[in-house]
Amino acid sequence: MGIHVIKMPDLGEGIAEVEVVAWHVQPGDTVKEDQVLADVMTDKATVEIPSPVNGTVTSLGGKLGEAMAVGAELIRLEVEGAGNFNGDAKTPAQAARNQAVAAAESAGNTAARANGGATVDEFIPVTVAQPETVVTSVTSAETAAPAKAVQPSSGAQAYAAAPAHHGRAAGEKPLAAPAVRQRAWDMGIELQYVTGSGPAGRISHADLDAFVSRGQQKAAEGDRRYAVLEGEQAMPVIGMRRKIAEKMAEAKRRIPHFTYVEEIDVTELEALRVQLNARYAGQRPKLTLLPLIMRAVVLAIRKYPSVNARFDDDANIVTTYNPVHLGIAAQTDAGLMVPVVRNAEARDPWSSAAEVARLAEAARSGKALREELSGSTITITSLGALGGIVTTPVINRPEVAIVGVNRIIDKPVILNGAMVARKTMNLSSSFDHRVIDGMVAAEFIQTIRSYLECPATLFVE
Repeated sequence: MGIHVIKMPDLGEGIAEVEVVAWHVQPGDTVKEDQVLADVMTDKATVEIPSPVNGTVTSLGGKLGEAMAVGAELIRLEVEGAGNFNGDAKTPAQAARNQAVAAAESAGNTAARANGGATVDEFIPVTVAQPETVVTSVTSAETAAPAKAVQPSSGAQAYAAAPAHHGRAAGEKPLAAPAVRQRAWDMGIELQYVTGSGPAGRISHADLDAFVSRGQQKAAEGDRRYAVLEGEQAMPVIGMRRKIAEKMAEAKRRIPHFTYVEEIDVTELEALRVQLNARYAGQRPKLTLLPLIMRAVVLAIRKYPSVNARFDDDANIVTTYNPVHLGIAAQTDAGLMVPVVRNAEARDPWSSAAEVARLAEAARSGKALREELSGSTITITSLGALGGIVTTPVINRPEVAIVGVNRIIDKPVILNGAMVARKTMNLSSSFDHRVIDGMVAAEFIQTIRSYLECPATLFVE
């Protein structure tokens, strides 16, 4: 039997390290050739790492969420034959511990010899394993600090056996000592609902205990809508969620966002979309509003090319692009992704619709390629029917603009002196104020508006 070490492969494009986002095997598992061992992620592309040989897993090279350098040891397998590893067969964790112990011995022995004391060899190092995922549950014992405030006391038990009576007339304020009132306030209890067992219906601490006890018992026996919940869950932020968090934080930290909101009358646009879908049913892809908005953005960029740019703020260089590579924000089970429709300027609405559908499916299934998730020059984001009235979209750095599409609503509008129902939609768009002035941003959105409110211009050059 031998040891076969699988190292982190070079994924190209100058990638120096990747993040482990999923392990598909554990030590002791038997694996076959071409079986997927792990998923690693770089930027927003997830790559599966297969096994080149048959064998049994002896150790994993990293934890979930850990960044690993290209060429680092990913996993060890015990295989038939000599394997590819001729050195010490200790696991990476064992090797790390040995290095730590050796360093401690060297430093400890030196200090011991200087002080005439014992050497580090006389002490046994203790290693405490850290869990990969921390899930903390708070038990009832841990939350029992104010136990006397909720557990029935002997007085409360006596009260439970005694006949209940208020001892006060309707509308009369309940009687209670200041300490009892303060405790009821802290517990969120209204004294008017508590039955007092003292003289003239005076409420005591025992009455509060009994009131709480009855409420908890009722919740346990019947209606669970008001049952007390305990516990908490702490999950590490890794993989796609960590990438999203880092990119969002970096964008907000480095980009001074300027958001501009404009209302668009899309009544004619929606009527045209319905007519086109009816005319080309079964012949061309079904159109949503998105491909038509994409075309309007492309045409508006011809007049305002400065919004189709990327800003390298480290080098202070703004690069404006002739082609329009439109990022389309898409929600997936793994999180937010931005697949890119390349050369949107060369696509008609049906071609754009087909490409958006293809990219969205690839992103949701985790099969999108790295080049399909990078290189956008401007982004469109839309939540469809959940789009709300106004949003403040975050710019997809290093781009300088993002166009947000809100939901369509029917509203009364004064048109030619008459009140009529029209379909309206807001565009909520953000711009990098370091690069795009407010006037340019407003004129860009107004140009998009002119195309959408007169949709025939989308097809006429």
